[in-house]
Amino acid sequence: MADPIEVLDFWLGDVGPEGWYAGGEDLDAEIAARFADLWQAAADGGLEHWVEGTVGTLAYLIICDQLARNIHRGKPEAFATDAQARAAARRAVAEGWDMNAPEPERQFFYMPFEHSEDPDDQALAVDYLTNRLASEPEMALHARAHQQIIARFGRFPFRNAALSRATTPEEATFLAEGGYGAIVQSLK
Repeated sequence: MADPIEVLDFWLGDVGPEGWYAGGEDLDAEIAARFADLWQAAADGGLEHWVEGTVGTLAYLIICDQLARNIHRGKPEAFATDAQARAAARRAVAEGWDMNAPEPERQFFYMPFEHSEDPDDQALAVDYLTNRLASEPEMALHARAHQQIIARFGRFPFRNAALSRATTPEEATFLAEGGYGAIVQSLK
């Protein structure tokens, strides 16, 4: 089973900033082949000991919040470890571990809040990505877009299919008119 350094070397080095949000079937397949067992261990509560300091917590957050979405794209399991990621992120921020991570890697301490469908978490994401990640203003822009979607719908409509939720007519219109990308463009 992989250790925190292997996770960080892969995500921060091999995939890197240009691939973090690009996705794609090949990357998803590689991540699933390399890290699905590790994600399952995290989902089962077997990696909580990683949440101790900057390095281990960063690796844990990448598994639970980022790699989960690649491994389980389009399935409910993509979001199954979100609560664990938020709990780890809350502890990291309270302990100041996030500020020991360089930018842009520091963003992964705040992404669990941005991925939450809770308005209070959205406010934290905007705050942290604006004030604790100064070199990456684009990240704060995306946090504000997520916050607007939650304020409008109370959830992310683009997750409805994966979570077997009915899409409302208003959500269908939003998605048909560009969804998330249209919100980002309107904020620029």
